[in-house]
Amino acid sequence: MVKNQIYDTIIIGSGPAGMTAAIYAARYKLKTLIISKDVGGVANLAHKVENWPGIVSIPGTELMQNFKKHVTVLGVELVEDKAEKIINKFEVVTASNKRFKSKTLIFALGTVRRKLNIPGEDKFTGKGVSYCATCDAPFFKDKTVCVVGGRNSATMAASLLSQYAKKIYIIYRKDKLRADPVLIEQVEKNPKIEMIYKSEVAKILGTKFVEKVILKDGKEIPIEGVFVEIGGIPSTGLAKELQVKLDNGSYIIVDDKMQTNIPGIFAAGDITNTPLAQIVTACSDGAKAAYSAFQYLKK
Repeated sequence: MVKNQIYDTIIIGSGPAGMTAAIYAARYKLKTLIISKDVGGVANLAHKVENWPGIVSIPGTELMQNFKKHVTVLGVELVEDKAEKIINKFEVVTASNKRFKSKTLIFALGTVRRKLNIPGEDKFTGKGVSYCATCDAPFFKDKTVCVVGGRNSATMAASLLSQYAKKIYIIYRKDKLRADPVLIEQVEKNPKIEMIYKSEVAKILGTKFVEKVILKDGKEIPIEGVFVEIGGIPSTGLAKELQVKLDNGSYIIVDDKMQTNIPGIFAAGDITNTPLAQIVTACSDGAKAAYSAFQYLKK
């Protein structure tokens, strides 16, 4: 980093959207910087990515390491730090009080895991409560666990856990799973996995570690692990402070060119009001955001 230099674009976030934006920005010969504390984002948590074109199956961590190598080869700078605030519209201040100036910004922070916000959740986080099956599944060998949720992440977590745990309950508040049909088929055929529909976890109980969950109907289920897979919350705090327009779900509103309501500020991936949050669509968003930043700078 050269002191007082001004970047053409700063990308905040390094998931699929941010990394792809960096790849395209570098190919447009833009002086590019990525600022991200969590390199790879939530894509790292995917046990297997099986819808990335050209690769039948790959762990999320491996895929994102490939992204990182690609970005590095192209000479993009990567600062592993948290973007704490933005001043003067295009100056990013990090948690370690470093400052970086730019001509454009691309928000690609994605989402953070949503919590149940029930008694026992915080107390037993790391002691049976987990938000990452990819990270923690091996610790639950021959144990009984539950997955809370009913979409893609929940079904993938249950399938992964079945390689270790002896019994997995999927507890979902609706009457059927909302995951991709191929994922639903996998869990329905798995003898270790049992569905509990129209139910919600009300409490998580135990002594030193999780021992059981209490459902809202009062039913108790002996359990040693609770995997929370109920989606994410968009990381739009920084954007909101800049008066970037958000929708009712706090996602950044963008047009088909990934432009926000503020000239020179773009957004890509799960942080936006996209109808389909997938790695491949995030990459598409990132490419378009970089192209739009390039066109903006040309003007």
